[in-house]
Amino acid sequence: MIGPERIVVAGASLAGLRAAEALRDEGFDGELTLIGDEPHAPYDRPPLSKAVLSGWLPTDRTVLPRARNIDARWLLGSPATGVDLAARRVALADGREVPYHRLLIATGTRARPWPRQQGGDLHGVHVLRTRDDADRLRAALAAGPGRVLVIGAGFTGGEVASVCRDLGLDVTVTHRGGAPLASALGGVIGDAVTRWYRDAGVDLRLGTTVRTLEGDAHGRLRRAVLADGTVVEAEVAVVAAGALANTEWLDGSGLAADARGVVCDASCRALAVDGTPVADVFAAGDVARWPHALYPGQLLRLDHWDNAVAQARTAAHNMAHGSRAPRAHDPLPAFWSNQFGVNLKCVGLPALADQVVLTQGSLDQRQFVAAYGRRGRLIAAVAVDSPRVLDGYAALIEAGAPFPPVLNATDGPGRSDPLDPAFPRPADPAPGGPSMPPTPSASSAPATLPAPSPLPDPSASSAPSVLAGHE
Repeated sequence: MIGPERIVVAGASLAGLRAAEALRDEGFDGELTLIGDEPHAPYDRPPLSKAVLSGWLPTDRTVLPRARNIDARWLLGSPATGVDLAARRVALADGREVPYHRLLIATGTRARPWPRQQGGDLHGVHVLRTRDDADRLRAALAAGPGRVLVIGAGFTGGEVASVCRDLGLDVTVTHRGGAPLASALGGVIGDAVTRWYRDAGVDLRLGTTVRTLEGDAHGRLRRAVLADGTVVEAEVAVVAAGALANTEWLDGSGLAADARGVVCDASCRALAVDGTPVADVFAAGDVARWPHALYPGQLLRLDHWDNAVAQARTAAHNMAHGSRAPRAHDPLPAFWSNQFGVNLKCVGLPALADQVVLTQGSLDQRQFVAAYGRRGRLIAAVAVDSPRVLDGYAALIEAGAPFPPVLNATDGPGRSDPLDPAFPRPADPAPGGPSMPPTPSASSAPATLPAPSPLPDPSASSAPSVLAGHE
């Protein structure tokens, strides 16, 4: 290739936009191209399951603000379908090929769909990931269905169920585990979340899942048959069963990428299947899996807004400056959720913990802080309607503070002994449930926290992987 230097960003959402802005901030003055599979300009996703579904905010008001003019070429509505690393070209669905000198992979994730053979193509079955998903689901809820079925009680499922109750809709939630959010926060906190569902009037079905969805002669959803044999009448179903990384377009490229994401090093450089960095290819956002200094021996993929922004900036810095001043991506994971009138915030990775202790407040009062430990070290904290205290916990986690922490908080529960956090263990699918592969989760990944470990071989299917996202 001749002419000015070219950087291509595959993925025109939050991470892609912020990376493009950061590249200009870092002094890149060459050609910049952003490729997006959706026709929309980059928009904010968190409001989709909250303000948009509730009717407070139309989707055209979720467009992300621009921090600066990035002077870029936008190729929207035609997704990337392949990459030739040797020729340095990205192929698009419309037949075009886009040359690059450096490539950033920021294609994110998509909602896991319900299998078609179990009713996934019925009218009334929804997922929630994109702006168009939110418009369709909002219209379905506004029509006043007799009952909404939510499949999955992770963060997205809880937020959807909460909005349904705010709208006065009857809602049934099915969950394979023993408590909502148990895979992310453990059963101890999950039991408290269960009470939020029950108090809100949600028909919560735990320890079961949907065997199949059934419709009428016109292909409209009418009922769900559960694995325990019971039947739930519903006109709308929302599948909140996790996310899959958008990596199919990388098949055969030589990159270490699969449905769990693109494997990177700590500098966001993409790795080949043999574990070596690929020249001038980087990854950021929900699609990236990388090692974190605080959690050695793991590959993290974080479906979190804050991480997408921070990782985009790290990748942009390293793309602009190369090996002259490489920067590691190691911010403390953090995320939040609003559901059933409660604000929940988290720092660290609770799902790696072997103990949990209540450090402030009371589970029954819906205002508390729980600290998580792993082998005597503080690794995470969750605050419910107590967001201002988390900065202190974050500092302790980053400093490698011992667990349980000694805080002497004025709202402490007095004596509170550490408990097993009760994370679910890998298990066979519920009887009669659809054959949907489980989303990788932190609860099923081994952890070796006290001492650094080498980066796992990305070509091995058993490589430890941590997913901390909105289930």
